[in-house]
Amino acid sequence: MKLILVGVACMLPLLCAAALEQAQSGTKPQTKAQTQAAPAAPAVIAGANLVNPQKPTAALLAEAKQHYSWDCAMCHGDTGKGDGSLAVSEHLKMPDFTNPATLAGLKDGQIFTIIRKGSATMPPEAKARADDATVWNMVNYLRSMSVPGK
Repeated sequence: MKLILVGVACMLPLLCAAALEQAQSGTKPQTKAQTQAAPAAPAVIAGANLVNPQKPTAALLAEAKQHYSWDCAMCHGDTGKGDGSLAVSEHLKMPDFTNPATLAGLKDGQIFTIIRKGSATMPPEAKARADDATVWNMVNYLRSMSVPGK
């Protein structure tokens, strides 16, 4: 129960910010029919040119694992399989980081950008919670989840 309350507390400011942005921009939310009718555009993920300055040492991966357990595991699961308690209870489809194909097409800078800025269902990792070095370490940790023998 405590985990769910923490998850809700983390998501509430994001939902409020999105509602405020929508109200200020004057846009209307799309209906399910409008969303389904929209053509699928290829996803372009920024950050491909960013270079990961962090080397995946055992100590830095251990720090990233701890940060992951605080901020990510509730949705992505303790081992990265996408089976976190919040994701399960909210019926969210999370990527399986233990599958090498999940991150194979993404450069480190793109993963960094997804973590830093968030995505459709994932909140951004604010600089107040994690500096850039920590986010780069998270990129290395995510990549380590799909290494054979882990």
